[in-house]
Amino acid sequence: MKRNIIKIATCAVAAVALTACTEGKFQIVGNITNAKDSVLYLENMSLDGPVKTDSVKLGEDGAFSFTGAKPDAPEFYRLRIAAQIINISIDSTETVTVKAEYPGMASKYTVEGSDNCSKIKELTLLQMALQQKAREIAQNPTMGVKASDDSIRKVVDAYRKEIKQNYIYKEPMKSYAYFALFQTLGNTFIFNPHQDPDDLKAFGAVATSWDTYHPNSLRGQNLHNITIEGMKNQRIANSELEIDPSKIEVSNLINLKLLDNKGVVRQLTDLQGKVVMLDFHIFASENSMERIMMLRDIYNKYHERGLEIFQVSLDENEHFWKQQTAALPWISVRAAENEASDVLTKYNVQAIPTYFLIDRTNTLYKRDSQVKDFDAEIQSLL
Repeated sequence: MKRNIIKIATCAVAAVALTACTEGKFQIVGNITNAKDSVLYLENMSLDGPVKTDSVKLGEDGAFSFTGAKPDAPEFYRLRIAAQIINISIDSTETVTVKAEYPGMASKYTVEGSDNCSKIKELTLLQMALQQKAREIAQNPTMGVKASDDSIRKVVDAYRKEIKQNYIYKEPMKSYAYFALFQTLGNTFIFNPHQDPDDLKAFGAVATSWDTYHPNSLRGQNLHNITIEGMKNQRIANSELEIDPSKIEVSNLINLKLLDNKGVVRQLTDLQGKVVMLDFHIFASENSMERIMMLRDIYNKYHERGLEIFQVSLDENEHFWKQQTAALPWISVRAAENEASDVLTKYNVQAIPTYFLIDRTNTLYKRDSQVKDFDAEIQSLL
């Protein structure tokens, strides 16, 4: 009897010690099968980018267990093997259980213990479906540049409407609503509070909720700053710098003065006498190659008759941009980080890629949304 009492007391002490070890901490546990000897990383998705917090080399059963201190406000992490990623949100001392099979873990996984993580999975799958639709449209050989851009824009607009209604406005104080705001298509953010008034409202709704439910949090402050900056940009866009599509044909040209890929200053106004296609592009975007090939066809077809392409890159990596444009025959300039916002605001660019046509008198003629037959428009200007 005495031994039993001692045994029970020992177990009780062990249980108390275990509770003390996990008190104030969250846990992310589970299995990722078919990944023996792979390194699984736990990374904190900070405002400055991913930061490695822990890692484990997986065994035969793929079991893993990570712990961390309970955050003061909702925080985001990701499980990663190579380029395969599972996004996780943590807002308490919860235990999140993840099970998956490599290498398809990014889309084929189960998650338990967190409603936010379940919603993030839904958002991830919807985002993947959007990317696939956009890829199929861009690769359709029967569609021209204009038709392809229009189709992708319609698909993205429908997606934005669905996400706002079902995820952002539904529970704006939740971490999955915050996650939804920063989804991307390729390397372009789907929601643009700097240019789109409806997107700005979505950011404002989440920012207000986070101010209430998670006061003084870094992410809440970040949302607040983004919203204020978006409001400033909207005021600028609605002032004398706004380009109203209905007035483009009689608008004066807004000059751009940027360095090209050889370090030479290039200006739009220097191209008077030529028909210009002013193109805004991101070479790091998923469908960049297809678009560049289409622009090559346009350039080869019309350049000798007087067409010039003035392409403005919004890529963050200058070295990458120079590599991508080294062999291009047209004018390639780049708006650096401190110039990009001003350039986009001047031309009221709401989506990338996009383009404008400029006639031989250096006057803005039309933007892509107004061009129904690209070849007919170009030939009429030439």
